[in-house]
Amino acid sequence: LGVAKAHFRRSDLPPNQHDFRFEFLGLIGLVDPVPPAVPAAIQECYTAGIRVVMITGDYPGTARSIARQIGLRAPEQCITGSELDAMSDEELERRIGDTSIFARVVPEQKLRIVNALKARGEIVAMTGDGVNDAPALKSAHIGIAMGGRGTDVAREASALVVLDDDFSSIVAAVKLGRRIFDNIKKAVAYIFAVHVPIAGLAVIPMFFRDWPPLLLPVHVAFLELIIDPACSIIFEAENAEPNVMKRPPRNSKNRLFSRGTLLLSLFQGASVLAAIVALLAVSARLGHADENSRRTLAFIALVVANLGLIFTNRSWNRTIFSMFREPNRALWWVVGGATGAMTLLLNVPFLRALFHFAPLHLVDILLSIAAGIASILWFELLKLTPFLNRTPAEKTGEKQGSACIHR
Repeated sequence: LGVAKAHFRRSDLPPNQHDFRFEFLGLIGLVDPVPPAVPAAIQECYTAGIRVVMITGDYPGTARSIARQIGLRAPEQCITGSELDAMSDEELERRIGDTSIFARVVPEQKLRIVNALKARGEIVAMTGDGVNDAPALKSAHIGIAMGGRGTDVAREASALVVLDDDFSSIVAAVKLGRRIFDNIKKAVAYIFAVHVPIAGLAVIPMFFRDWPPLLLPVHVAFLELIIDPACSIIFEAENAEPNVMKRPPRNSKNRLFSRGTLLLSLFQGASVLAAIVALLAVSARLGHADENSRRTLAFIALVVANLGLIFTNRSWNRTIFSMFREPNRALWWVVGGATGAMTLLLNVPFLRALFHFAPLHLVDILLSIAAGIASILWFELLKLTPFLNRTPAEKTGEKQGSACIHR
């Protein structure tokens, strides 16, 4: 802003301010400084496969300067509102893939940019705070309004409201969303796996006359006391994977649970079932022919394998040993409770009779524990191969970017 001053001593003021004799004093520059966390948040977006686009009503020079400060890619490439009006929709879709700055843009042009990105198959998140941002916020897949300086119209048109008006909060929300999505998949994989041996041990005795019923209702109820907290507490409390913001965005057309993930979960459960069946076959040769002894051996192995499935499904990329350093207080409460309860069931006569167990020697208990541990070792070894350590894009052969539009 140019600043000047003038003096006038008569009582009747001139009709026009240009009649004053102004003395130029200088210039005042105003700047809306970039928050310190924004450049790092922009780079984290790029690492996570999220493209950042700036749409602003400012002049191109101002937009380019801000783009350089925040580390936006291709800061010199800019499309103005007048250039946008001269483009066809096809040309806009072609050029929008390489352009990260749109300057001197009016509200209807913001909407056109959002629709062009959507036409390219990108998942669009639009941020805004004004009334004129509402159409674009509504059209985007995810409208994000500013909660502090945002208008009521912008907040109502959006799917999310950022309370602190900080762009880095949006990036943190993306990380949180990826963590939640991963933990849901881990919990579902565990549920599939753990119910395979439970169902198998309930069904197999029906086909063999000399096999007693291995699982009674009280045993299933005990197992559910481990399974339910594992699904609702342990996996929910898991921290994000170290590479969660280094992956490309998942394809929105992919299912929550792919066929490959389902098969791996079923193989986990089948390996537990096979280990317990092998244990029972060995125990018959070791002299454990009575019903309660075989049931006790099978149940110990099943509980150990159940806990092992929890440990191994905490991460499909990192081994159990590397995950011991990851804090998860709920995990140790469940493991400690299950271990303590099993100790009581095997040593207190009343509880042992209630569960139809038989007293076992230490060697027999260690054999059951070894069978439960051995049933999950193959999956731990699989984690060391490239099969489970490939990115989602490498596994599916697809890559889908997403655009986060920041005004």
